[in-house]
Amino acid sequence: MKISILLPYKENFSPDYPGAVSLFVYETSLISKYKNNITVFGNTEYSRKFKLKYVNIDTKKKLFYSQTKDYVSKFIKQEKKFNSSIIEVHNRPSYIHILHSKIKNKIFTLYFHNDPLSMEGSKTIKERKQLLKSCYKIIFNSAWSKKRFLDGLENKFINSNKLLIFYQSAKKTNLSIIKTKKKWITFVGKLNKAKGYDVFAKAIEIILNKYPDWRAKIIGDEKRENIKLNHKNADILGFKKHDEVLNIFKKTSITVACSRWEEPFGRTSLEASANGCAVVITNKGGLPETVTNAKILQTLSVKKLVKTLYALIKNKPLRKKLQSLSIKNFYLTHKFVSNLIDNYRSEKLNLNKNIFIKSRQKSLRILHVTNFNERLDGRLFFNTGRRINNGLIRLGHSVLGFSDRDIQKYYKSFKDFKGSKILNDKLKKTCYNYKPDIIITGHADLISEQQIQELKDDYPNTKFAQWFLDPLNKKGPDYERNKRRILDKIKVMDSTFMTTSPSALNFLPEKNNNFFIPNPSDHSFETLNNFNKSCSVDVFFALSHGVHRGILKSGKKDDRVLFLDKLKAKTPDIKFDIYGVNKVQPIWADHYFKTISNAKMGLNLSRGEAIKYYSSDRITQIVGNGLVCLIDERTKYRDFFNNSEMVFYKDENDLSEKILKISRDEKLRKSIARKGKQKYMKYFNSTIVADFIIEKTLGIETKKKYFWHN
Repeated sequence: MKISILLPYKENFSPDYPGAVSLFVYETSLISKYKNNITVFGNTEYSRKFKLKYVNIDTKKKLFYSQTKDYVSKFIKQEKKFNSSIIEVHNRPSYIHILHSKIKNKIFTLYFHNDPLSMEGSKTIKERKQLLKSCYKIIFNSAWSKKRFLDGLENKFINSNKLLIFYQSAKKTNLSIIKTKKKWITFVGKLNKAKGYDVFAKAIEIILNKYPDWRAKIIGDEKRENIKLNHKNADILGFKKHDEVLNIFKKTSITVACSRWEEPFGRTSLEASANGCAVVITNKGGLPETVTNAKILQTLSVKKLVKTLYALIKNKPLRKKLQSLSIKNFYLTHKFVSNLIDNYRSEKLNLNKNIFIKSRQKSLRILHVTNFNERLDGRLFFNTGRRINNGLIRLGHSVLGFSDRDIQKYYKSFKDFKGSKILNDKLKKTCYNYKPDIIITGHADLISEQQIQELKDDYPNTKFAQWFLDPLNKKGPDYERNKRRILDKIKVMDSTFMTTSPSALNFLPEKNNNFFIPNPSDHSFETLNNFNKSCSVDVFFALSHGVHRGILKSGKKDDRVLFLDKLKAKTPDIKFDIYGVNKVQPIWADHYFKTISNAKMGLNLSRGEAIKYYSSDRITQIVGNGLVCLIDERTKYRDFFNNSEMVFYKDENDLSEKILKISRDEKLRKSIARKGKQKYMKYFNSTIVADFIIEKTLGIETKKKYFWHN
């Protein structure tokens, strides 16, 4: 196996003033398990090179001829001799277009280190679609960069397995370094307005005048802009070698990275954090993803920067704590990122072992009528219907899935505009052929009461049940409609199950068997254990304007957005990752799970006023994947979980305080998330919920105890 890494033209792969891309390649390749298989190709003028296999591609200036094209052409000649297994191209999407047209049957991987929409070869939608066709993987240095790449692309591309996020990395220093910190405030980068240097220059003068025992260390230059800073305690050091910058970070107490522009990632804040600095950043681009603990400026101004620096200087315990947390919670080490890269390489080479699932014998025949969303190409695969289905199968039953919405959509016509006649007729024919012992329906609104009654008459030994997940609170969304939906067939059902406590509803017939069921978790769906890892996002939340719609609806109001706005305003230093709000489209299926895999806490916020036991199915995705679940105490979930397993809040103020506390205490965060998942997966899993549905529907008397049912 051979791996070719092609650097951008003129990228300096040398210890003498290396480029950011070269540092990334060198530091991750040096400890890769494929180190001996890697050859780096570049164009470096310096004689000293990093100690990896390296081939220098020399180019000569020619009139009316692109040196870049010459560079790529010469690489192609080298590659034909080299015959690598994987070609990894860094930060030049235009190279991929050339290579793919010239070299056939090769595995191409593209790494983005900058904004994809600012680069030749990925600016247009057409170019990005072509990259998706040409590349095996496209790797981004931040979630922000990935979102930029996806801008304007259809939903079918959003969750492509080709798109990965591998952050840049840094060497983590020892906690003891905090004792040697000097009273230095450091700024590293171009000394221009895009980097916020104009604001820093004004703010630092105010700071140094008030605190003359502090110094500013400013690393960088800028020939195009002349932003003046003249102060006896401000050392403008100009451009420094990378090792020199790291040594300054080791002595620095506070580092400021206050960019105005949307930085794709931000190496300054990453390395400052790894070296135990108290870091101040703006909420721009991928900057919040670089640091686990930082002071985040929501808006950039001299006043706000001065106020933040004052607080860190005056409050030494706060400064020391932030420095300590920066090191303790830092996880983007060279080894961590190198392993991610190696894993994708191993995946392609089929080095990972396959997982197998043992089948079980079946007993009952169960017809499960619900929306399996076949027409949506897997976007809604991870839904409650599938979870219950999995539970029924794990119990050893024969289960036939009958996707009512798909049938209705596929078969509707001018004569049967809704498709309901054909749907009910197909159900009748299916029962005739299958002869089910139990028919379970979930939100099957177009199956008529008359058809169920007819089936009950035809098959007197068959039992019928329905489950319902939508909100039933009077002050919630679609109350009257949802009430009608659950009552529509309740008289012909042997049992009804809902994710709201029946005791909180006054419209249910007393003689019917009405039961609460929790949103079921599933071991095959909830596979993440975020409590076992470091995460760069504090709070995750996603909403939609309807699961079948899939995208945001313009002009639609949602009370949850107001709640989120208030919460974010009260919690400015917390990193939120929010979808379905402010034109950021909802996320689904595997894309959803990949996104929450980087979050510490999940906000379990439902529309309308809280009601006993009701929650949307997001609770299973949050708790089941090892995130700390933040839930309204009015849901009464304290009946099942205590404060060491979930976080219950009264209002925005209470929630803000608890988020801040958990974000600063990794041990507490991991403990709550671990205990919450353990209990939820043990007592609320899909197999137990499916068993409960069957027993109550069949009227089986049992000594078995269910955690949620007396």
